[in-house]
Amino acid sequence: MATNPLIDAATLHTRLGQPGLIVVDCRSNLLEPGAGRAAYERGHIPGARYADLDRDLARPPAPSEGRHPLPDVATFAATLGNWGIGSDDTVVAYDDANGAIAARLWWLLGWIGHRGTALVLDGGFPAWQAARLPIETALPAWQPKAYALPRTTAAGVVDTNDIPARQRAGDLVVDVRAAVRYRGEQEPIDPVAGHVPGARNWPFSNNSVAGVFRPPADLQGELLQLLDGREPRQLVAMCGSGVTACQLLLAMSVAGLDGGKLYAGSWSEWIRDSKRPIAKGATP
Repeated sequence: MATNPLIDAATLHTRLGQPGLIVVDCRSNLLEPGAGRAAYERGHIPGARYADLDRDLARPPAPSEGRHPLPDVATFAATLGNWGIGSDDTVVAYDDANGAIAARLWWLLGWIGHRGTALVLDGGFPAWQAARLPIETALPAWQPKAYALPRTTAAGVVDTNDIPARQRAGDLVVDVRAAVRYRGEQEPIDPVAGHVPGARNWPFSNNSVAGVFRPPADLQGELLQLLDGREPRQLVAMCGSGVTACQLLLAMSVAGLDGGKLYAGSWSEWIRDSKRPIAKGATP
């Protein structure tokens, strides 16, 4: 099994302050812009930088794109450097949403070929609080670094126009949104409800219990059933905007099933063109 991409609160606490280890707070609320930053300022893991989902982990979308397009590579590298992160450093991301936002930073680091280790705090900030570990409100100071020019792994990303061909080839598109959104019964964020025809639903909440990822063997067994004989590389994860889909890819890594791909544009990009088909209801 590949190296576990998770770290628990107690272990992270013992490693705080070590050279080359940087913690990044990724808390965000899609329905309340600014709520994540406010939560960070009320209290965060000592030394943690703050990553804004819209500004740092994405870029402003073009009219044809989804809500959270992948950031410009050079800009993202500069952001990492401004956080004091070098290409060989260990980065620990956390949130308070079952890893759904922190996984985006974890995935982005893999996408640009980060040479160091990328980890997600298992259980996130709630686990840190539950362990009664120190929290600070002061904004930390650090020395910026020059981040080495990254090389993106384009093979890990699927474009909207590629989805039908991949499905015909046997790849499995997995939508990690809540079942009511997938079925088209509720849509609190995007203007159109439903899902990509043929996509399976696997809510990202399936991968954790009380915010903590389920044991690797349990995840592996259920995800292999989801794959139904396919290789992990044949799974294409999607969600509303390509953010929480990364949590499924993180869960696959926890389960030793690396290789899945991200449909970065996801549902919010699929519906930009009214000619694209839309399905509703449960998976047949």
